[in-house]
Amino acid sequence: MTSIEIQGSVRNEFGKKGSRNDRNNGHVPAVMYGGNEVLHFTVTPAGVRHLIYSPDFKIADLDIDGKHYKAILKQVQFHPVSEQILHIDFLRLVDKTPVKIEVPLRFKGTSPGVKVGGKLIQQVRKIKIKTTPEHIVDELKADISSLDLGQALRVRDIIVPKGVEIINNPATPVALIEIPRALKAAAAAEAKAEKGKKK
Repeated sequence: MTSIEIQGSVRNEFGKKGSRNDRNNGHVPAVMYGGNEVLHFTVTPAGVRHLIYSPDFKIADLDIDGKHYKAILKQVQFHPVSEQILHIDFLRLVDKTPVKIEVPLRFKGTSPGVKVGGKLIQQVRKIKIKTTPEHIVDELKADISSLDLGQALRVRDIIVPKGVEIINNPATPVALIEIPRALKAAAAAEAKAEKGKKK
């Protein structure tokens, strides 16, 4: 599991004025929920860059004025024009306490349909799961080695590790093997030829 170390400082000034002052000083206001306390603090944009601008799931290893917390990113607010990070919400990871997160879905194996010219279409890139900190995974893998032309893999086909529950609708397709036009045309021509022979 990849974790990103992030330095933070406890906030003493709250409200819009406090947030504005923090941003003017090059800091991003943040809050961490979970556990027995709600913690308000600031981080630097550079310090959270690898956590926010990443397709991978990562845990935040927060050091806030010397106190250490493990947390996950819950929400980021951006300025609608400048894309500046305005505010970040974290959720503290507490042992044995379930959390809901989104992790990337990646494929393993080689599809027979792809081998004969089909195209693999990934329809879902992230899967929502419910788990506890002890069982957190940074990705899920789906086996496409049985997918032939025109076939689809669904959420229900994903095998999950112990302690992990998928929240997505089980019937949702996550991948399919698209039949290219050239293959469709060839199949149609072949069927037509066979039909002609029978006459």
